Amino acid sequence: MYYNYDELISRPTVTPDSDIPENLLHFSHSFGYDCGRGSNLQLLDERTLTFVAGNLLVLLDVPTRQRRHLRSCSGGGIGCVAAHPSKTHFAVAEKGERPNIIVYEFPSLRPYRVLRGGTALAYSCVGFSGDGTLLAGVGSAPDYMLTLWDWRQEEELLRGKASSQDIYRVTFSPHNPGQLTTSGSGHIKFWKMSSTFCSLTLQGLLGCFESTPMTDIEGYVELPDGKVVSGSEWGNLLLWDGDRIKVEIFRRGGRTCHAGSVLPFALEEGELLTMGSDGAIRGWDLESIATADPTDASGKFQMEPMNEMTIGRNVSLSSAVKSSLPDSSIWFAQDSNGGIWSLDLSFSNITQDPELLFSFHAGPIQGLDLSRITHLMATTAMDRSVKVYDILSKTELTTSRFEQGGTTLSWAPPPANQSGGLLATGFEDGVVRLLELFNPQRLHVVAGRSRSRKGDADLRLKQAFKPHNAPVTVIAYKHNGKILATGSSDCTVFFFTVGEKYDPIGFIAVPGPVQGLEWSPQSHSKNTLLILCLSGHVVEVQPPDPEAQNPSKTYQLSGLPSRSFRFRSIKSRIKREEEVQRRQAIKETKKKEREEQLRKAKQEGQDPTEEEEEEELPPIYIPDPPNPLYCGFYSQPGQFWLSLGGSDSGFLYHCKFSEHQDEDPAQRQDEPFHFLPIHDADDDPIHSVTFSATRQLMLCGMQSGSIRAYPLQPSDPDLSSMRAYWALSVHDNHYGHLCHIRCSHDDQFVLTAGEDGNIFSFSLLPPEDLQEDMRNQRARVPSPRAGLETEAVAQDINDPAAYSIEASKQMLGLDRRRRDAELRKKKLMELHDKFTKLLNQNQSLPEHVPLQPAELQLDRRFVEEVERETARRVMEARKEPAWEEERHRIGLEKLQTRFRDCLESDTVAVVDIRSDHSVTTYRLLALAEYSLHLQRPGKDGGLGGPGGPAAQERRESRAEPAEDSSNTDEEEVLTPPVVHSGGLKLAARQVEKFRKAEEKAEKVRAKKEKRKKEWAQLHAEKPEENCEDPQRVLAIRDATENMGDFKLKTAKDFRVPGHLRMNAEKKRAELVALEEKIHEEKTEMNRRIMALRDTKVGLVSRLRSQARQLRRVQRRLGVHLRRPPPALPAMLPEETPERKLRYSRATLERYRALREKRGHTNGQEEEEEGELTLLEQLEKERAEEIREEEELRLLYEQDHLLEEMDALARQFDAELLLLRHQKRSLDIQMKLGDPHHVTLFQERLLLKGFEKREDSLQETLNQRMAEENHITSKLEECNEQLELKRRDVAKLQERERALAAAFQASLGENNKFADFLTKVFKKKIKRKKETPRKEGQGKLQEEEEGSDDDSDEEEDWDDDEDDSGTENEGAPLDDSVCPPNCDPALFEKTVQLRERRLDLEDLLAEEKKCADTLKKECDSLVKKKKVVQSSRQAAEGDLESINREKQQKLNELDAVVPLQLHQIEFTADGSVPPSLAPALVLNRTALVGLEERIKELQVEKSQHRQHYHQAPQQNVQLAQDRREMEAKIQGQSPFTQGPARAQSGPSQGTAREHPGHSQGTVRAQSGHSQGTPRAQPGHMLEERCNQMMMERFGRKVDLEAFQTRGAGDSRSRTLEELKQESLFQEAAYAEDIKQWDLKVTDAHQLLMEATRRHTERLVSMNSLFCQKKELEDKLNSRQRKMGNQFQGHGMQREKEEICRLQEVVETQFQQAEAFRREISILFHKGGQVLPPSQALLPPLPQHLRPANKLGRRFKMDKAQPSTSSQGAN
Repeated sequence: MYYNYDELISRPTVTPDSDIPENLLHFSHSFGYDCGRGSNLQLLDERTLTFVAGNLLVLLDVPTRQRRHLRSCSGGGIGCVAAHPSKTHFAVAEKGERPNIIVYEFPSLRPYRVLRGGTALAYSCVGFSGDGTLLAGVGSAPDYMLTLWDWRQEEELLRGKASSQDIYRVTFSPHNPGQLTTSGSGHIKFWKMSSTFCSLTLQGLLGCFESTPMTDIEGYVELPDGKVVSGSEWGNLLLWDGDRIKVEIFRRGGRTCHAGSVLPFALEEGELLTMGSDGAIRGWDLESIATADPTDASGKFQMEPMNEMTIGRNVSLSSAVKSSLPDSSIWFAQDSNGGIWSLDLSFSNITQDPELLFSFHAGPIQGLDLSRITHLMATTAMDRSVKVYDILSKTELTTSRFEQGGTTLSWAPPPANQSGGLLATGFEDGVVRLLELFNPQRLHVVAGRSRSRKGDADLRLKQAFKPHNAPVTVIAYKHNGKILATGSSDCTVFFFTVGEKYDPIGFIAVPGPVQGLEWSPQSHSKNTLLILCLSGHVVEVQPPDPEAQNPSKTYQLSGLPSRSFRFRSIKSRIKREEEVQRRQAIKETKKKEREEQLRKAKQEGQDPTEEEEEEELPPIYIPDPPNPLYCGFYSQPGQFWLSLGGSDSGFLYHCKFSEHQDEDPAQRQDEPFHFLPIHDADDDPIHSVTFSATRQLMLCGMQSGSIRAYPLQPSDPDLSSMRAYWALSVHDNHYGHLCHIRCSHDDQFVLTAGEDGNIFSFSLLPPEDLQEDMRNQRARVPSPRAGLETEAVAQDINDPAAYSIEASKQMLGLDRRRRDAELRKKKLMELHDKFTKLLNQNQSLPEHVPLQPAELQLDRRFVEEVERETARRVMEARKEPAWEEERHRIGLEKLQTRFRDCLESDTVAVVDIRSDHSVTTYRLLALAEYSLHLQRPGKDGGLGGPGGPAAQERRESRAEPAEDSSNTDEEEVLTPPVVHSGGLKLAARQVEKFRKAEEKAEKVRAKKEKRKKEWAQLHAEKPEENCEDPQRVLAIRDATENMGDFKLKTAKDFRVPGHLRMNAEKKRAELVALEEKIHEEKTEMNRRIMALRDTKVGLVSRLRSQARQLRRVQRRLGVHLRRPPPALPAMLPEETPERKLRYSRATLERYRALREKRGHTNGQEEEEEGELTLLEQLEKERAEEIREEEELRLLYEQDHLLEEMDALARQFDAELLLLRHQKRSLDIQMKLGDPHHVTLFQERLLLKGFEKREDSLQETLNQRMAEENHITSKLEECNEQLELKRRDVAKLQERERALAAAFQASLGENNKFADFLTKVFKKKIKRKKETPRKEGQGKLQEEEEGSDDDSDEEEDWDDDEDDSGTENEGAPLDDSVCPPNCDPALFEKTVQLRERRLDLEDLLAEEKKCADTLKKECDSLVKKKKVVQSSRQAAEGDLESINREKQQKLNELDAVVPLQLHQIEFTADGSVPPSLAPALVLNRTALVGLEERIKELQVEKSQHRQHYHQAPQQNVQLAQDRREMEAKIQGQSPFTQGPARAQSGPSQGTAREHPGHSQGTVRAQSGHSQGTPRAQPGHMLEERCNQMMMERFGRKVDLEAFQTRGAGDSRSRTLEELKQESLFQEAAYAEDIKQWDLKVTDAHQLLMEATRRHTERLVSMNSLFCQKKELEDKLNSRQRKMGNQFQGHGMQREKEEICRLQEVVETQFQQAEAFRREISILFHKGGQVLPPSQALLPPLPQHLRPANKLGRRFKMDKAQPSTSSQGAN
């Protein structure tokens, strides 16, 4: 079943009752590629790639570059796409409200299945299972739902929340079908499907990063052993074992596996392939990764890649798919920088180089424009490229790349460039480049380019200039083409004159970043420029006159006539007015209804009802900051339309400039005078607007990625006819904002570009009409202008830090001053050189002429003497206070040990800068030592509890069966294998194989016997009818123990639960935990305060630095211009108490040196400042202009420094106030914790007094419990032995009855000596108890072995012949003499049976005696258990009384509980009584829980009562079911319990299986008749068994013989001999094949020789074919339409025939597979069953056979039926 594609796809939205046709716009082509979308590349077959483009799915034919498109069915976009493993289907997961997953058939593209209801808004990823039967889909926000489908049945199998973060990928494990993996933002999760008796379940395990930093995981690979290798954002590989990271893999030298993020994507021939954002693909040894272990504690593992391939410099790979061709190593990779690559990952000597198949823009399209004279389109994006497309041929003509990303683009109009080949492009660094487009084939020589330029178009830089310091946002040409305006986000608009070279005119500043530039239409009387700012400001200026401007100092234009408008939101007021009108209408309706009610009430004499209070109106909302302005356009002179986003979306606002333009533009508040509501656009604002050439069609680009078309009436500036519209979703509905929409010059095409990187073209004509009009046409590319061949290439601006036009002009003055400074520096250097030269000349004079340095110094001996005397006095001064110094040092150490070392943190205060507020730390002592050891070793241990090792050992010993003389189990004896001779001799290995098969058969027989015994034991252990369910008993016991006691603790009968019992050790742990919690909270607060203190230290240093900078600035300003500096804060001593003791002599000496150095430095600065002041005075006298500029700059620096200092101080004060408030809250908590601490300490002291008594009672209780457990285990063991003895007695009695039955069977019918032999058999004889017993046991054992062997070998054991004889009745009874005419053998057998009977009677008596002994022992143990239980209960009572006494003592302690007034509900007459002693304090949550529990118990009580009434009916039904089940079990007994027994007449017979009919038939024998019909309790199951054997084997077989048949079977041996003979023949054939291979090799060499000879001819033919192709291109293009029609009709018929034949082949192949599997199953049964009686399938024709590998497999398997048939024969 297929769905109708035309019924599923989303269609355009048209306003009802309008004349707009549904096919207003026809989709033509998609030029872009959303390369930023994750895993946006799938392979459908060896030549078809598919990816998502907005609301379209593009199917790209790689060789022909043709595209097919599928529209989204929801209209909300497409989330993701996944290909089926067989490439016969692909799934398209959509976006929108309750989106669906559409499964299409490929290549027919028919919708095959629709999966509904998997998520709420959008799918983020989907994936098929390895076998293709299941499909997993994961939704995006808000539900992140993981859903599993049986997609062929459209059935949802499992569903659950996958995560709470974005999920990028979901896959099924290729090695473990029941496992899934999902990964996404900061997580990876491992899922496992498991099936229960009623349904499937899905359990997820979230990966734990532990010490590894958390990372987004976009790619991973599952290894065969279950581990997972994932990538990371920093470039290393993570090996996951379970939910933990086993190792992190990196390269030598600490290098990452990839530079940037890394994505593992495939396992290939023992290698793990990874790709990364660095454009490289590396192969890693899979075995090394799978067995990797961390080399150190860091958990990292070092290794190097085996293979590596670098794709390119500017390549970032994000996903890859492998070619579907067998044995192919070609991969198709998605490049996030805008490309699709073909990669050969064979890593061999013949590996092909990477090939860029397709190139696109990467990221949002920043600029789009169309040529005014031809069908050419130009685009630019932040990927630093500019592309030109041919709209008619749907091809890319040329691409140019630059150093910075493009931000806007405009095509020069014909008045500015007659050829129509000039592009003005803006870039993110503020540069505008003029690019010339021309046809290089018409150009002979271009400067700087080679002659071999190929292609139909080329872009050449004509001029580059930098008008802005920020990204250029918009470029607009004046209608006459004489002025170019550029706008930027630096809030400036620059004007240029248009000519052969663009010259700057000047710039103006606007109030906000420039969003758009609109020149007034030519119909307006004045030519003005409308500047739209993103902040909501609109400015209108008149273009400057290039001749009137003379920018000598700056390019900033002043005096330009301008008007400004600042938008003020009115949407909330509009909504308020609508709400008022709505309420007024409702009020009028209610008024009429009330009047009618009053009239009726007056008639009936009733009081009228009161009127309802009216709700308040919604408030007026003015957004702050203002909403962004997206676009606008002129309507009339001075009036314009605006479209805004945010809360102002949903309307078009008609605005005009105010007549009062005296106000500051930044402070204006202007409102629109009119507005138009936009249907369904409250959250979908208009981003771009364009008009057709006739302005009768307005096209709008919406934020949701949809395009809207509004038909307009001619000359309608007020848009009064803008009502009906046509809309279609084209770009991605979430992030594909449609920012650019353009119409072609002839209104035949509409082009759209969005932030999702997609570019779509639409035609206003139907496709067939467009094809007729544009047949074989291509857009005309302009010819190169004259002189281009000899013109040099223009100089480009590649440095982002280059000066702008205005900055370059301003830098001229600075360069002049810099040159003056260089001249002065040069003079100083000359003077320094001159002085150095004089010194050198002085040194070059004769020795007696110059003045020596030593002549200026004093006598060195005096200096040395003074130094020695000073050192001596210092040493003496140090010796005098040495003893006092040591004494004080020791005292200081003691004080520090007592008061400082135990202190973790002292009190530190942090004071506010502008106020007296402060916050102080806690004086925190270190925790006591006992807090480090909370747990003491337990006092109970080794008590032999129920879970102890002794009890476990006893349970294990009881699990072993007892060994005594009555054990009837026999050891399994395997018969030796039977080796047949004859035929072909088998090898020793095959003989061994037969022997093992025979042993296996014997084990099967032994297993069956063991199973029979287990069945017997199971029936013996069957519980009694009145036995209670053990689970219910345990549930009742658990409920009784855990029911709880809800009485008050002060009640006398309150029983302390076990988990609430408290002792001194537990209370001590609580006390320590409270202290640690308090210590932790205080430590954290101290840390935050100290961090704030450190912040203040840095802030004070920074403020001082700024104050010094401010003083330097103010020194250069006039006194009247200086602003008073703020007071600088200082660090108080209480803020840095640790500095009081941090000093030494070295520190003081260093401080003195620094202080002296600082004073010296300040003096130098003052001198330098004086010199600078003099220089400034000179400069003032020479250049007044420079002084003014310097004064402005200094004023700005002064204001900036003061504002920055004020902001820093305010920020610090705010942080301190916040922390002060938090500390006060913590102080309150600490104060509340102090009473609790005191209470815990008092409770611990109280419990300490009970500790000794409680320990003694607990030890006594433990001893009683151990004794009880020991007695209980012995009692259980004794009961088990007693039960075994009872079973042994029952077995002996059964054997005694069997012996009697055997005796009766040996007598036969009508035996004359029956009475005599019966008396002989039943005669009682006194026997000795020692020796005869052993002989009897030996005979008994021999009899048991014989009977067991007889049952195993399935032979009859009653083959004795019956003889008749006579006996004289009066003859004496003598067991030693056989009567005359009596069979001696029968008499001897009777004597033997009597001996065996006597042996059994002796054994039975002994077993009964042992059972009686065990019974007495059990009784004594029961009595002992009762005594121990009573003593244990007494000990428990004593312990309970101790706990009750402890609880009463604890209740007497006073506990402080702070309460607020609203928490006190204990009132008397509405007021709080003076005494709250009778009041009860409890948790409100617990109280509410108890109240709710009362209601729950009432409901449970009613449910249990109802269940109690239903129980008798269920009991009756269960009894009836039990009887039916027993009847059914009795019917199955011949099959489940082995031989059945039946009784008929006075004697008993045994029913046993016949050797020839082992399929389950039962015979019954009677004591007096042989013709009794056989019992049929299992007749129905027997017939079912026979039917299954006929269906399976074709005839009735002996199942037991079939299962236990060994290798000694003659047929198996014959089969093995035939196989060995076949091996000999195959070896001979292999020798023949080897000879033929040599001949083939020789023939191949001859073929190579012939190939070389023909290669030269092919080379010459190639050139001829190229010429022929060029001549036939035009002829082929002209005949294409007619040929496509006929060819399309024939190809369609051929495709249908091929599809039909492929279905036939697939059906036949499936049937052959089914026959093959059945033959294989029957073949492995042992070769005894014939294959199905069906003829083999005829061989397929060569062109219809499957792939080579599959065909070879089919040929190999086709020989199996004959082999199995031969084996069966």
